[in-house]
Amino acid sequence: MKDPNYNSIVSEQMAFLDISTDKLQQLKMVEQIIKSGKIGQEALLNFLVNRCIIQKQNVEVLDGLIFEFLYFYSVDEIKKRLNSYFSIGLIDLKSSLKFNYQPLQDLLIKHDFQQADKLTQFYLCSLASLGQKSKRNWLYFTDILSLPSEDLYILDKLWRVYSRNKFGFSIQRKIWLSNNCNWDKFWIRIGWNISGIPLRYPSEFIWSIHAPDGHLPLFNQLRGLQVIAALFNHSTWCDDGMV
Repeated sequence: MKDPNYNSIVSEQMAFLDISTDKLQQLKMVEQIIKSGKIGQEALLNFLVNRCIIQKQNVEVLDGLIFEFLYFYSVDEIKKRLNSYFSIGLIDLKSSLKFNYQPLQDLLIKHDFQQADKLTQFYLCSLASLGQKSKRNWLYFTDILSLPSEDLYILDKLWRVYSRNKFGFSIQRKIWLSNNCNWDKFWIRIGWNISGIPLRYPSEFIWSIHAPDGHLPLFNQLRGLQVIAALFNHSTWCDDGMV
């Protein structure tokens, strides 16, 4: 039998979650509420529906965190309702984008990060029109300027929303800037270099949510500094509101 104060405890947890801005605290709260069972999971679902569908708020990392835990850990009834409300995921992809990024959203929802990384590379090369003028499947720094800001932003947002704000180009850029643009420190921070030795692709990279912040996506940064430097200086990130 549930404690008579059970519902009020869940309500208090939800109220605290709504005002908390600490990411680690949010993670712990969502974990606790998920583990509390159906009542807590239903409260999380209602919270998500209210924010994203009724109020039509901009999708934030908290929404992605709640969606993730409901998707992987809720009871079947709640999971079915989640899928009915968010059949394509949290992010409604605009028709103005150059490509359909729904396949990427599907992979990221499932946390299939390795395939999502490959697909992201494909999208970036397609955005640079490499299929029309080149057989190569990587970018030069001169290709970066041709990447449309809206598309680059949505690729980054998909990664951020479905990774607890751990992965994405803008996340990597912030880590790079926080280390005074020092590449050696940057490689170590994102886990691409261990004890002075670069990781080998793909077996030594971490394709899970437990990877270090900024570990993914790989892009083609391993080909040299000019490409990643051009990416981090792309006009997409000039507007703080974009990231």
